[in-house]
Amino acid sequence: MTMRYLLPFPWTRNDSHQLQRAPFNALRQEMNRLFENFGNFPATQGQSLTPKLDVSETDKEVLIDADLPGIDEKDIEITLAGDMLTIHGERKNDSETKDKNYHVTERSWGSFDRQIELSFEADPQKVSAKFDKGVLHIAIPKPEEIAAKTAKIPISSS
Repeated sequence: MTMRYLLPFPWTRNDSHQLQRAPFNALRQEMNRLFENFGNFPATQGQSLTPKLDVSETDKEVLIDADLPGIDEKDIEITLAGDMLTIHGERKNDSETKDKNYHVTERSWGSFDRQIELSFEADPQKVSAKFDKGVLHIAIPKPEEIAAKTAKIPISSS
């Protein structure tokens, strides 16, 4: 075997033709293709159990809306520890796959945790949550000392 077959890519036009006939070239090309596509498996592409959130703020409270389609209310848990709000949930697999020959499976299931750090320590007794049509709505009132300090500043033109 000559040295030019061990080169990672052809150096000249003549080597290019001979490199394509090298015995390990097909293996090298297949390995390159494998690692280029690593992690892009069709069954997991674009899937995530991390819920999408909208976090907004008013003068008096922080509002969080989390999309949780296909999850039952009983499978959701919200905890508050100091300034850290945690949403924990689980989407269960309800379907039997024994008698089905799937062509595509894009739906995912399992558990998730989503944590939101607040800029203040909230009182857990005052936090409210409701679950409606697959959307979890959480309202976290700001402490009075922070709400009192929050004010809109008018802008004047010069």
